[in-house]
Amino acid sequence: MFENNDIDKYFFEEIPLDRDCLLMSENYMEEFDESLGKMLLGEECNPYEVGYVSPVAVRRINKNSLDLSWYPNTFTRFHEVSITLPKDIIKICVGCWQYDIKPYIFVDHEWLEHLHLREYSVFALVDAIGVKDAIRSNSLNKEKLIELRTRIDDLAEKEIDISFISFADSLILKTNWDVGYFHKDIKCSYKPEKILYVIKELDRIYQEVLGLQIYAVLTQGSNEYYGEPLLHISKSNNHICLNSLGVPFAELLAIESAAKKAIKSGAHPPMQMYLDEQLYHSLQFKYAFKKNDKPKNKYSAIMKSSQPSYFYSSCDVLIENLHERENED
Repeated sequence: MFENNDIDKYFFEEIPLDRDCLLMSENYMEEFDESLGKMLLGEECNPYEVGYVSPVAVRRINKNSLDLSWYPNTFTRFHEVSITLPKDIIKICVGCWQYDIKPYIFVDHEWLEHLHLREYSVFALVDAIGVKDAIRSNSLNKEKLIELRTRIDDLAEKEIDISFISFADSLILKTNWDVGYFHKDIKCSYKPEKILYVIKELDRIYQEVLGLQIYAVLTQGSNEYYGEPLLHISKSNNHICLNSLGVPFAELLAIESAAKKAIKSGAHPPMQMYLDEQLYHSLQFKYAFKKNDKPKNKYSAIMKSSQPSYFYSSCDVLIENLHERENED
């Protein structure tokens, strides 16, 4: 298979970095090989019409895996997700630069199907500003904290697809979404804009109850607890599991730490929102809002090959510049 001399066959260590590539199920290898061969013989045939592909870019080649940027949606929004492709899942990588055929990475069918079927999550860390001063001035009391808890209960009751884990002065938010997989009639449920409105409402609640403003850090990631509820609460009610690995929360803390250092050094002023660049770029903004030109800063991520950035802004600015369709939701 793929014996034509004009076909580029890449060893694992030679797979091109930072280029447009395509993931394809091993089920289409034979059909793709036949179509590519016909094209190279001058026959009317288009290999790009074979099967179904998932656009990716290889960011780093590890000993036993590839770090990929996967683009589950490039039609209605620019959505990038960092994933890992194990080496033993890869069947072959081929392309044909002479005929502008991008590198195709053929992979295990079940693994690729699982990639589309599993759930992914958006995470947010919300923290109140000025808590230490409020404690020292004795302006926080049990009645206020219980009222705050009740108000968050009411909000959580309205937003049942978001989990709220609160510590009175701070919260962790998590919501799951599906990529979409038409073979299984699963529709894409990714609407990260919604969480901006929830954070705006939380800011209003904190100001009304505690007289404190909030800031929020947001990121996204894969969810290893696919098919599970947002939270697991034990029968004895004394064990709560967020049904997520700790990596995205470590990323939230990394962004928060970088922002605090930047504020302390004067690199940028305190802001209300700090968003990982992948989540930020996936938001559906108005065309007039030049999102790429907005202020950002670097941070050190755990599971990403290059040093990513976070964008900082206010909740109102982000919401005001959302595409009209999102403002109507």
